[in-house]
Amino acid sequence: MKKTYFASDFHLGVPGRLSSAEREKQIVRWLDQCSRDADAIYLVGDVFDFWFEYRTVMPKGHVRLLGKLAELRDGGLPIYFFTGNHDMWVFGFFENELGIPTFRSPIVREIQGSTFFIGHGDGLGPDDYGYKRIKKVFASRLNQWLFERIHPNFGIGLAQFWSGKSRSLYPEAPAFLGEDKEWLVAYANRKLDTVPADFFVFGHRHIPIDFTLKNGRSRYINTGEWLYACSYAAFDGERMELCFFENEKGYQGRGVSV
Repeated sequence: MKKTYFASDFHLGVPGRLSSAEREKQIVRWLDQCSRDADAIYLVGDVFDFWFEYRTVMPKGHVRLLGKLAELRDGGLPIYFFTGNHDMWVFGFFENELGIPTFRSPIVREIQGSTFFIGHGDGLGPDDYGYKRIKKVFASRLNQWLFERIHPNFGIGLAQFWSGKSRSLYPEAPAFLGEDKEWLVAYANRKLDTVPADFFVFGHRHIPIDFTLKNGRSRYINTGEWLYACSYAAFDGERMELCFFENEKGYQGRGVSV
């Protein structure tokens, strides 16, 4: 039976449980495993801890991942890429070089008879106004043009420093805050009034979550992260489940299913 896979928050470029280089090799092994029965793969944001496409320069590294994605696309496997808050400066590379569609905001898609609402999750839901203002600054074409004027040796180093500072705000094992305080739960419940999706799939939160929403049927799925958990979601047309790759203990027992 063909499956659709969802994963996010690889944060390649910084260490976690493994070094970034070892984690990249692990992700390539995961892609090899998925490709055996995959109908499609959705990469739901923050694949890179930082990315900026200069006109003729790109960040060093990630060759194994990019090569594997190119191989899978050349073999006909549909792959979809969503920008996250750490790699929002992905522009045309994935589409032009790899043939992978890139999405900057959530999409609604029918997958094997079910309706999916898919996005990275940053800037959604109530509160977090500080980040929403910062996101507008980073999304500004003028600011992107100005950053491109900075020499890559300095510009990329500076951006990686601030990217690491942002990521350090999240502890290694963040806790599920409960239905009232989880902003993506609140967002999905509110969105149900206009988009009756079966599954709301997000990343960004860094916790594997499977949460039943207010109608008692739809579910909010968070794919977790790969710094420590190595978690992802898989849908076979009937069953949607959270899985862990090369990590038998899961997310230190803190994955959430409600």
